[in-house]
Amino acid sequence: MTSHTSRVRTGPLPSPWMLSAFWFGTAFLWLMLLTIFMPAHVVGFMGAEDKGKWLGLLGAIGAAIALVVPPLVGAHSDRTGRRLPYLKLGVGLNVLGLAVMGAAVALLAGSTGFWVYLLGFMVVQFGNNYATAPYSALIPQLIPPEQRGRYSGAMGTLQALGQLLGAATGMAIGSRYGVSIPFVLMALVLLVSAFTTLRGVTERADVLAPAPSGETLPWKQLFSHAPFKWVFITRVMFALGQYSVQPFLQYYAGDVLRQKDPVMSSSLMLACIVVASIISAIVGGRLSDRVGRKPVIYFAGTVMTVMALSLLVAPSFVAALALAFCFGLGFGAFTSVDWALGADAMPSQSSYARDMGIWHVAFVAPQFVNLPMGAVLDWGNRQSENFGYTLVFGGAALFFMLGVILVRNIPERR
Repeated sequence: MTSHTSRVRTGPLPSPWMLSAFWFGTAFLWLMLLTIFMPAHVVGFMGAEDKGKWLGLLGAIGAAIALVVPPLVGAHSDRTGRRLPYLKLGVGLNVLGLAVMGAAVALLAGSTGFWVYLLGFMVVQFGNNYATAPYSALIPQLIPPEQRGRYSGAMGTLQALGQLLGAATGMAIGSRYGVSIPFVLMALVLLVSAFTTLRGVTERADVLAPAPSGETLPWKQLFSHAPFKWVFITRVMFALGQYSVQPFLQYYAGDVLRQKDPVMSSSLMLACIVVASIISAIVGGRLSDRVGRKPVIYFAGTVMTVMALSLLVAPSFVAALALAFCFGLGFGAFTSVDWALGADAMPSQSSYARDMGIWHVAFVAPQFVNLPMGAVLDWGNRQSENFGYTLVFGGAALFFMLGVILVRNIPERR
């Protein structure tokens, strides 16, 4: 182990809403891109027969980038002692990638358009992960443990609001996915949210001071630190459940619920999830500061498990909307507490960005499940009508339940 000096804020705490504003833009981006428009674009480029495979390929490539970039950029951020310059550069690259994707949709077709689209998506993934790894360190670096639930709740609320705006935008645009306007909107919201955080969080020398030296675990030994290990593992389980279903929700709306406009219908389902998650995120973060993080996770994971299974037997689109709303109650409670639980688990003040970057891998590496789940979806549907959705949604429920079971191993710090 080595000792390092960390820099922490000594002045007033930043507003939780300004600090978390960038998560609003990021949530808007990923919901719009991954859940509403990317599935439609894949069908537009490559056809519907193997849509699960091609969509899964995009998710897996994105996950590979997200697996490598955050730990490396986070470690570099710890050495420089800066967070916000990475946010600026990452957002710039993100916007560039969106421009490439938009150009591919507007100007190209077939496999040529798909591969240009993929190139733009890779730049988006690189830029966003370059920005968020150091940015993720700001809550544990600046916020004392007894207030992290409140800040995590604000972050969860802003994420949910960003997703709600994304779902509303998807409903407004509907099936007119052949135009590039969604990419303009994603870039604009991302830039405004990043600017808000940059204005609200100060990184000047006069408000930063050396913190007491502390031991830093080598990254290979991070998983010997029990809180970090179990927070990482349980986060992977919940993310596997989320990414088993989320990319294919639009296909579910069309194939299972028989909706004429799957883009519009899946956007409405997402809106129900997000509205409910806003309600539970506001309550969940503050509640976790009083009763602890794990009871909230138990509730959230159980609700998500039950609702994932219930969607398989939804008798109508209206019933599916009601189930989506209930799922959102669990999802919002989870996101409101998740970040606080992760911040509590960091082993050292002097490697916040590196460790949060490694923990961030638990959010994004499970996107690899898109590829096998896409293949399972296509295979199952060829065996029997919509059997693939039974396999995919059942797998998601299993992952959620494993997360609930394993979270009991986290030695929570109150």
